Amino acid sequence: MKKLLPLLCALLMLAACGPALPPEDPDRLEIVAAVFPAYDFARAASAGLADVTLLLPPGAESHSYEPTPADILLVQRCDLFIYLGGESDAWVDTILSAIEREGETLRMVDCVDLLEEEAAEGMQGGHGHGEDHDHLGEVVGMDEHVWTAPRNAAAVTRTIGERLAALDPDHAGEYAAGAEGYALELEDLDRDFAAFFGGLPERTIVFGDRFPLLYFAHAYGLDYYAAFPGCGTQTEPSAATVAFLTEKVREEGLPTVWYIEFSNHLVADGIAEAAGVETAQFHTCHNVSRAELEAGETYLSLMRANLETLREHM
Repeated sequence: MKKLLPLLCALLMLAACGPALPPEDPDRLEIVAAVFPAYDFARAASAGLADVTLLLPPGAESHSYEPTPADILLVQRCDLFIYLGGESDAWVDTILSAIEREGETLRMVDCVDLLEEEAAEGMQGGHGHGEDHDHLGEVVGMDEHVWTAPRNAAAVTRTIGERLAALDPDHAGEYAAGAEGYALELEDLDRDFAAFFGGLPERTIVFGDRFPLLYFAHAYGLDYYAAFPGCGTQTEPSAATVAFLTEKVREEGLPTVWYIEFSNHLVADGIAEAAGVETAQFHTCHNVSRAELEAGETYLSLMRANLETLREHM
């Protein structure tokens, strides 16, 4: 967080020299979202009546994100700032404690019931652990990746709609309709995932990558094995971890080793090659590429693409 101090100083200089951002439209709410899921849910709930800005640059990883002075000004001035509220955006607390917010904040983790992140069997370190073969079931903190279960996504969307209605009562009906319409689509998606997994005799998945999908796995009764936990910062698994995951793929007769977006998928490739199977990507929707953003991809479209990929590879 020491890197934020020069930014906060720059913020004060910008504020002293006059506005660094375009003037706001007083007739439209200004919403700033720290991560893509919050941006997408707010965009749907706002029904075109608010300006929604995504802070996290396309293709960036929130764990290593460093806000610019202009970003900090956006957070300070907006009507509603939505962020995750977990380890990956811990920088938010530093900013919020150093500025005088002019609007409201909403943490996505406050919108749903949280799960405890655990060190799964065979998983390499996380939150300071080394190999965790002997730490099965150890609680290492609350899991922050709440959006990965579509029903949670629906709950967050409805909460955003309620907050927008409170901020702008004149358009409460439009916000309610926007949020509810998207939430119902997300619940349809949830039923489609449930129907797919319900028809499988085996629901085991192996990720040669981080696993930020605990809520998704719990929602559909999946057994999972992975190289790293969801917020793990390590990129080089031990030989023991690779061997464990490779053997698990063989034992279970799994056709695919999975990896997440923006991964170099070298670990998944190595496990798949050793086990004689293929690899495939599961998009966690944590962030999108610039091409995806410009193409208008949404959480809903990306998760529906995941469903089609699962149908092809499980």
